[in-house]
Amino acid sequence: MPRRVIVVMLGPVSWTPPGIEPPRWRSALAEDVVDLVATLNEVDAAIGVTAADRALADAIAWPGMPVYELSANRVGAVLSAAAGHGYDQAAVVAADVPDVPGLLLGKLLRPLTTRTVAVAPALGTAPGLLGVAARLPAPDWLPEVDLDVADVRLIRGAAPRPAEVAVSPGWRRIREAADLATLDPAVEGWDTTRMLLGR
Repeated sequence: MPRRVIVVMLGPVSWTPPGIEPPRWRSALAEDVVDLVATLNEVDAAIGVTAADRALADAIAWPGMPVYELSANRVGAVLSAAAGHGYDQAAVVAADVPDVPGLLLGKLLRPLTTRTVAVAPALGTAPGLLGVAARLPAPDWLPEVDLDVADVRLIRGAAPRPAEVAVSPGWRRIREAADLATLDPAVEGWDTTRMLLGR
């Protein structure tokens, strides 16, 4: 079985609910995603950060969880770091999806048995992706990807054949008030975000 890792990419947040300090909001979102990834079977978990966010990563990482320090919040840097740690496949996911189902993250990696790259779109009106997965080392044609602005067309357009890029189910990221309203209190998980909102 290939060695696989899911890396949670910590980046800036563009919106914060009224009355909540941005650092606390950002930390809550990221902690819930990291906690989910850390409990998934047959895949390792890691965090990707720039030096400015190292303290946040250290605060939410599980014991022994690798933290990849990056020069920029870009998917390529994470994939290179994962390849350097001996992984055969890696997925990079956004840190503002506290209620994302673990099954969806598994579906991001699943196409790599037959495809080189897989992408999951961010649902909603804002641009961006939920995540990107690739066989390692990542192909030379994969463009520099920023999860906040890239889309499926960018990655498929760079591939030698569009079929090299699988599109897995997407999920909504929490980046505006309308997204917050979609969080379902009946769904298990996202405990830290739930607690912060409850205050």
